[in-house]
Amino acid sequence: MHGRWLFLSAAVVLIVASLTVVILSGHQADAGRVSAAPTSATGAEVTPASASPTPSARATEASPSVSAGRTASKKSPSATASSATAPPLKASAVPVGQPASGAAPLAGRIRPGVTHRGVATFYQTDGTGACLYDASSDVLTGAMNTADYEGSKACGAYVVVRAASGASVTVRITNECPGDCAVGQIDLSAQAFAKLAAPSAGRVPITWELASPGDVGTLSVRYKTGSTRYWCGIQVIGHRNPLARLEVRAGSGWRQLARADYNYFLAEDGGGCGGPIRITDIYGEQLTVDGIAIRPNVVQPTRVQFARH
Repeated sequence: MHGRWLFLSAAVVLIVASLTVVILSGHQADAGRVSAAPTSATGAEVTPASASPTPSARATEASPSVSAGRTASKKSPSATASSATAPPLKASAVPVGQPASGAAPLAGRIRPGVTHRGVATFYQTDGTGACLYDASSDVLTGAMNTADYEGSKACGAYVVVRAASGASVTVRITNECPGDCAVGQIDLSAQAFAKLAAPSAGRVPITWELASPGDVGTLSVRYKTGSTRYWCGIQVIGHRNPLARLEVRAGSGWRQLARADYNYFLAEDGGGCGGPIRITDIYGEQLTVDGIAIRPNVVQPTRVQFARH
């Protein structure tokens, strides 16, 4: 009897031990599954560092094409530069960029909001002169004194001229008045002067300031006589606001051309001649035109114009 109890006790011990082992094994297995759960739940987001996206890749993922429904990340400098050098527009397209507000950071001596004082004289003209524009039916023009002509920066600018009597006239600058013309002086066309005073007056005190008129149509582009793909001069005609610079496409960027005192922008080595052209006014607005072939001394119209200020 005593032996039977010993046998039963041993059997009970073996059974309890087995159950303990099974229970412990189950807990270890569950613990293993819990610790592995975050990795399997996050998937590729918890990958080794070598496989994680680079900052540039994340910026790409945040672009509108792949991040619909998500808040796009702030654009990187490279993305901004890329948008700034978008493919050139055709001459019939809308302007590139937005007009700057109020101020004219690229202006020279003639800038908005500045009143100049001087005298007005007059001469007979058909609108031709140092700016090398063609003769025009628009007889309300003026020749700017050398200081304010500023190496042709004044060419094409519109200015409002006022006499002490209160009479005023808006003229377009088409010529330079060298020599006898003092700073502030404008030598007006006879027709323009007549709107301020009788021709017998000869000269009258005036004030004048920059204008940005409404109805001026669209601008045109002309290659200078003798232009080829090895050398060219480019002129912009009919721009509402004074020009600050002209650039031509050079590889993946833009090349700024020097402006001659006869109002053409020159590519001495031919680089960019016949390609896309980008022009900027004194307010910082940019217009880009394409399709302007090298056709010397031919005025080629576009469908763009600078904003009014």
